[in-house]
Amino acid sequence: MHKYIIKRLLFLIPTILGVAFIIFFVLNLTPGNPGRAILGTSAPQADVDQLNEELGYNLPLLQKYVNYIRKVAVEQDFGTSYFTKQGVFDEVWPRFMITMRLACVGIVLSTLIGVPLGILAAVKQYSPLDTIPSLISFLLAAIPAFVLGMVLLFLFSLKLNLLPSYGLNSWQSYIMPALTISIPTAAINLRFTKSSMLESIRQDFVRTARAKGASERVVIWKHALKNALLPVVTNIGLNLGGLIAGSVVAEQLFSVPGVGSLIVDRIKYKDEPVIIAGTVLIAVCFTIIMLLVDLIYAYIDPRIRAKYASTKG
Repeated sequence: MHKYIIKRLLFLIPTILGVAFIIFFVLNLTPGNPGRAILGTSAPQADVDQLNEELGYNLPLLQKYVNYIRKVAVEQDFGTSYFTKQGVFDEVWPRFMITMRLACVGIVLSTLIGVPLGILAAVKQYSPLDTIPSLISFLLAAIPAFVLGMVLLFLFSLKLNLLPSYGLNSWQSYIMPALTISIPTAAINLRFTKSSMLESIRQDFVRTARAKGASERVVIWKHALKNALLPVVTNIGLNLGGLIAGSVVAEQLFSVPGVGSLIVDRIKYKDEPVIIAGTVLIAVCFTIIMLLVDLIYAYIDPRIRAKYASTKG
């Protein structure tokens, strides 16, 4: 188990290198430059060229990439923002933690709503407890997040005046952004959990448990659910990574100062250090989440624990 964890953590190294290079390459292809974006369209070209030279923007792509990796690896320095002249890590990390809190609230809500309803829909298949939640989930999964967010803004802020419409001044400020990202995910969780549970319920070991006289409650919660949880755990882990990377819609809509909105705002200035640091941080977080999912797998499934034990031996 320890060797596996170390191996997966070492996998972060090529992940960071690859993500950083891709972002450098993509930004190198996009038109514009930070000097012109910062100084404005009316600035003399000589001043723009001088600023780009000071920022190191005119260096060749590979040289900029190597310099960046060396500074991060040796000096633990993520650079300085082209736009604000502040340290990149000090600027990105607080925004990343806001995104993490929002994503965690969203994944908790989507799991608490979607997974129980999915189990109920599978157990009560073809009944109203299956049909109604399934129809609602199809509808909610098809609604774009920005449309759902605008509906919530109109209803709870404009009409009812119950919740703040922007910022993060209190715990109430998290409610609408979290609902915006969690409701479509809850609908997906419901459908996925229902499908996994139905597949598990139809297995031979479930029929055997019933034939031995086990109660329906024991059959569902002890036998069927435990086996159905494996793909559900994977789906929840992927959803959490997706919410971290994709919460930019809610952040922009509700003026949440998260890392997604920061990256989007700095793209127009071609603020490479901030864009790369934020993207790499998201990629590393996603990889760690997948490692945690694998460890939860080993806890749920004894066959995987046995595999780790035999590998260790």
